[in-house]
Amino acid sequence: MVRLRYLGHAAFELKGEDTTILVDPFLTGNPSAAAAPGDYESVDFIFVTHGHGDHLGDTVEIASRTGATVAANFELCHYLGGKGLKCHPMHIGGAFNFPFGRVKMTPALHGSDITEGDHLIPGGSPCGFLFDLGGVKIYHAGDTGLTMDMQLLALEGVKAALLPIGGNFVMDVKDAVRAVGFIHPEIAVPIHYDTFPVIQADPGEFARLVGSLAKVVVMRAGEWLELA
Repeated sequence: MVRLRYLGHAAFELKGEDTTILVDPFLTGNPSAAAAPGDYESVDFIFVTHGHGDHLGDTVEIASRTGATVAANFELCHYLGGKGLKCHPMHIGGAFNFPFGRVKMTPALHGSDITEGDHLIPGGSPCGFLFDLGGVKIYHAGDTGLTMDMQLLALEGVKAALLPIGGNFVMDVKDAVRAVGFIHPEIAVPIHYDTFPVIQADPGEFARLVGSLAKVVVMRAGEWLELA
């Protein structure tokens, strides 16, 4: 059994049998956040899809306090390592057997630079992650446009696909529906919408257009989803 908690925007908490994982923990400054950084006293791993502030979020604060290992692309890990964090660098197409299960880094079409003051620091390639926790596969797309590479995920037997629908910076509703058709997940969860005015979208429209392609679960921030 894997438990998945939506923390708002694109942030998630995954709980395996003995492991707590955060993905893109943008909590501070997130108007839809269902948790605060201080709520997490024990975190084992943090996975970061790219360097933008609404995804890197509170990674440094949480990992510094809890000792969590941060998994991200090589360049982002170099940056975070300079801040004293313990990191596991990866790159697109690479997979690794972590203590809790196997994770593959998947392509994403986006940017990844880190903002510090008025400066942009190169943040390597953006990505998504395919988690395999005891045979339960969860795909977090990260920030991305629609890509034909998503068709390869149809071979993986994805249980739940977490897909951005907000448009402008990422896929819009119609492209996210096409992504569902590529991936063939059992469950599709819309993310990365309504946090800011420029990414307003209707998850109900997404559900209607997906139709019978998958079961759509629209999660409110703070809700848990159990996957087996």
